[in-house]
Formats: sequence, structure tokens, C-alpha cells
Amino acid sequence: MAGIDTGGGHGKGRATNHEIPLIPFIDFLLCLVAFLLVTAVWSQMARINADARVPGPPKPDEEVEKQQKEKQLHVEMRGERKFQLVWKEGSTVVNTIDVERKPVKVGEETRFPDLAKKISEEWTANGSHRAPTDQKLDQAVLHTDNSTQFQDVIAVIDAIYTPQREWTAPGGGAAKKIPSFNVTFAVN
Repeated sequence: MAGIDTGGGHGKGRATNHEIPLIPFIDFLLCLVAFLLVTAVWSQMARINADARVPGPPKPDEEVEKQQKEKQLHVEMRGERKFQLVWKEGSTVVNTIDVERKPVKVGEETRFPDLAKKISEEWTANGSHRAPTDQKLDQAVLHTDNSTQFQDVIAVIDAIYTPQREWTAPGGGAAKKIPSFNVTFAVN
């Protein structure tokens, strides 16, 4: 507690001593400082950088090269009778190939040799990344149902990994064989 003494010894007035509770006042000030700091940080983050430039190429006088979309191989294994290989550039379908679905048992594992052979042929004809110094891989997207057996999914991924190419590390060194495709799964 802090006190204020107003005096009161000069004649008519009486002494008025007041006590001010400082602890709640300090608590209030600390809360106020914390609130101001937090709101100052968040208001800075809420700003959007905007300018009045019109969308378009950075230099409108120069010709802009249209970027070529890369081909992707979509492997659809939704039916029981066949696989469908679809080459796409963006959303444009370039080519569609049907491959009969013939599973072959090798011990406990399932294989699809016809699919592997057809994917190798297709990569030879349509693959984009062939050079040993090319660090990118061609993209394969696997479309499957939720009810597909796990061993069948693995067999199809193995078939997609069948075509291989030479690859050299960026710093040089010995060339080695790697799969030609990077496999991802489709959302639906």
C-alpha cells in the first residue's frame, strides 16, 4: 500500500490521508502492456502487400515463352479386367492404352509382367527425362480403389519401377541405374 498525506495542520482543514492499493494497479498495467504487445504483433501480420500493377508479364514488350507442361503417366487399376495407362500433359489426355490384367504368382508375391512390359515400352516412346545428368524423374500417378488388395498395389508399383535409366550424381561420379518414374498416388 502507498499512502498520500495531504497535511492538515494549518488551521481549518483536517488531515486527509489516503491509501492507494498499488498491487492491483501494477497488475492492471502489466495486463495492459501484454495486451498491447500481442495486438501490435498480430496487426503487423495481418497486413497484405498490394500494389497497383496489372497482372501480366514483367516486361510487356518482350515475348514470353509458354512453358511446356510435363507429361505424366496415370496408371488406373480400378477395374478387375484391365489396367488403363493414360499419358497426360496437365489436364489434356495425350494417349490412352489398355493392358489386360493378368496377375502372375511368384511364390507368395503377385506380379503383373504384361503391365511392366507395356510401361517400359511407353517410357521408351514417351519418357521425358532420359539424360544421365537430368536430376528429374518422369512422374507416374497411381489411381486405385480403396478396396484394392495391398499386394496388388505393390505389384503395380513394382511394374512402374521396371523401366530404369542411367543417372549420375550432380557432383559427378559413377553412373548407376535408377527407376525412370517417381510414383505418387491420386487423391480419388
